[in-house]
Amino acid sequence: MAKARKSTRYTVCDGKLVLTLEAAEEGGYVVTSPMDPEIITQADSLEEAFEMARDVIGLLKKVRAHEQRAGRHGRVAAGGKYRRPAGGKAG
Repeated sequence: MAKARKSTRYTVCDGKLVLTLEAAEEGGYVVTSPMDPEIITQADSLEEAFEMARDVIGLLKKVRAHEQRAGRHGRVAAGGKYRRPAGGKAG
């Protein structure tokens, strides 16, 4: 029976952002944040981890703003096209 390998996990903070780095089998780290479960990326270094996480946060802000606007003005159909709700009026 093979022994399970204990994963190496670090929690780091730069004063503004808390990240969890877990050693990836293929090298580098899987980067997540306890502050937002949707933040997930990969990096080879601590500096890159913060850079990549900030990129993800920026993208998430854009997506969330888009979803919020779409919720008020109709639904987003496949392909990112807006579709007005039944009745023809935007919400």
